[in-house]
Amino acid sequence: MTDGVQRVLEDAAARGIAIEVVERPEARSLEEAAAILGVDPAVIVKSLVIKRSDGTFVFALVPGDRQLSWPKLRALLGANKLQLPDAAVAFAATGHERGTITPLGSTTAWPVVVDDRVRGRIAMGAGAHGRSAWVEVDDLVRGLDATVADISD
Repeated sequence: MTDGVQRVLEDAAARGIAIEVVERPEARSLEEAAAILGVDPAVIVKSLVIKRSDGTFVFALVPGDRQLSWPKLRALLGANKLQLPDAAVAFAATGHERGTITPLGSTTAWPVVVDDRVRGRIAMGAGAHGRSAWVEVDDLVRGLDATVADISD
């Protein structure tokens, strides 16, 4: 087990979030991961780490079949400028590589915003390539004290 997966499992347990981490072949895209897992792309949730102008970060969780709405997220956060950081900055902020990012096990517990279309049992990054974490959204929202809002198009 990788260090990232171990951090994800420990963080979830500490927050009372039941998760199941499964091994799967590495995927080159979200659509490929959905096919491997045998689910609709909407079931896979993208965990985006977003940099604010003050140098802090926020996680935005969006269904795989939708795109982050920058205007909606800026309005929600009261921010004029937000950006996707490059891979090195995202890793420094979370301890997770792109393609494995999840709020669980992040080296810093940044605030989390979950799109209001994310429902039920979802798959998301698990802190390592070739792994997916299955979790109930309600448990994730409660355990992370996440904000639920319309942040996608």
